[in-house]
Amino acid sequence: MFKKILIIISILVVAVYLVIAMTHLNLHPEKQRCRKIEVVVKDTSDVDLITKSGVIQALKKHNLQLVGKRMSDIDTKVLENIARRYPMVSQVECYKTLGGKIRIEVVQRIPILHVMNDAGEDYYLDNMGHIIPAQTSVTYRPIVTGKVDKWFASNFLYKLGVYIYYNSFWRSAIQQINVLPGWDIELVPRIGNHVVYMGRIDNFDKKLDRLIMFYQRGLNKVGWNKYSNISLEFDNQIICTKHTNVMTNDSIK
Repeated sequence: MFKKILIIISILVVAVYLVIAMTHLNLHPEKQRCRKIEVVVKDTSDVDLITKSGVIQALKKHNLQLVGKRMSDIDTKVLENIARRYPMVSQVECYKTLGGKIRIEVVQRIPILHVMNDAGEDYYLDNMGHIIPAQTSVTYRPIVTGKVDKWFASNFLYKLGVYIYYNSFWRSAIQQINVLPGWDIELVPRIGNHVVYMGRIDNFDKKLDRLIMFYQRGLNKVGWNKYSNISLEFDNQIICTKHTNVMTNDSIK
C-alpha cells in the first residue's frame, strides 16, 4: 500500500513540474535563452561528408553565437540559409524545441561520380546533378575522365551515374567512365581486360541490360579476357574485338 502511495505521489510531482514548466514557457517565452545547439546529419550510411562540428563552425564563421541568446531573437530561417551554403548540404531544416534548444537537421549530398577531366577540373557529382568540390576523398566512385564539361556532366552524365550507383552489380563493376570528343561514352570495368564502348549516352539503361546479359551468357563461358573492346552502340547486337584483332559479332535479341 505504501509503495502505491509513493508511486502516485511521484507521478503527481512530475505532473505538477511539467505544468509549471509549460506555464512558465508560455508566459515568458521572450525570457528563454538558447542553451544548446543540436545538429543531426542524415544520409551518412555510405560516406560522411558533413560533421556536426563542421555545421556549427559554419555558423560561427558568420559570428552567430546562439548559446545564451534569447530564443525570440533567433531566426531559424537565417540559420537554414547559412547552413545551405555548406557545399555538402542538400537540405536543411532548423527549428526551436522546448528547453531552449535549437535543432538543425541537415541532409548531405550523395556523391556518385568523381570527375577528373582533361581540363584539369576535379569535382564530384551528386545524385541530383549538383557539383561538389573535391574537398574530401570518396572511395569507390567511378572516375570520369576525358572531354567532359560541367554542363554535360550536370545535365546528362549524372543520370548514368545514378543508374550505376543504385545498381549493386554496376556499382561494383564500373571503375571508369571516359568521355570522348562529341560526348560518346566508354566504360572501363574493374573485371576483365576490355573497354566497353557505349556510343551516345541515350538509352544507357538498355545498353547496360544487354551488356550484363552478354556477361552472363558469353564471357562467363569464353573468359573475361578474350575481348579487348565490346561495343554497345547499335541496337540488338554487341560487337566484340578479340585481342588478336579478329572481329566477331554477337547479337542478343
